[in-house]
Amino acid sequence: MRRKISIILTILMIGMLGVIVSGLTFGEPGEHPMDRYFIENSQIESGANNVVTAVLFDYRGFDTLGEAAVLFTAALGATLVLRKRRED
Repeated sequence: MRRKISIILTILMIGMLGVIVSGLTFGEPGEHPMDRYFIENSQIESGANNVVTAVLFDYRGFDTLGEAAVLFTAALGATLVLRKRRED
């Protein structure tokens, strides 16, 4: 019974993911005014030669730090769950 529920939940999750992914749209580069701003001003404002580096570490630094914290927490949680326990 438990296995059937797991299979049904897995199929539902895959279906929901498929619906979400099928609705994604991607734009063309340079169609938003902020794109042009970052390309023209990132080296002047941040000193970085790469626009992607400037955006990640200067313009969105706190967001990137938060993402790193979430990844660290997930890795730590997975390690704690999957570690082998010693028998006393």
